[in-house]
Amino acid sequence: MNRMVREARSAIRCTACEAVCCRLTVVLGEEDDVPAHLTTHLPGGLHVMARDPEGWCVALDGVRMNCRIYDTRPTVCRSFVMGGPYCSAVRDEYAARPIETTLV
Repeated sequence: MNRMVREARSAIRCTACEAVCCRLTVVLGEEDDVPAHLTTHLPGGLHVMARDPEGWCVALDGVRMNCRIYDTRPTVCRSFVMGGPYCSAVRDEYAARPIETTLV
């Protein structure tokens, strides 16, 4: 493992993360054994993890900010490297998004 990846991993901790990866579309494969009530099918036919009304993965425990099905999480989630280049890019994109405000 190169030094840059090690440093990135040490800088990002799941316990202090905004779980941005839990807002990505998680496409399920045939090998994934996720309970059906946590999944849905997109109009194009892709089988994916369902999301709540705010866009979060329904398997995310919003209080603890961790995965309720961690031991059986989808393959794509298992391959998502915390602190890796894709994780950093997703976090940067999320941080740069416009903040929504509601005028009353």
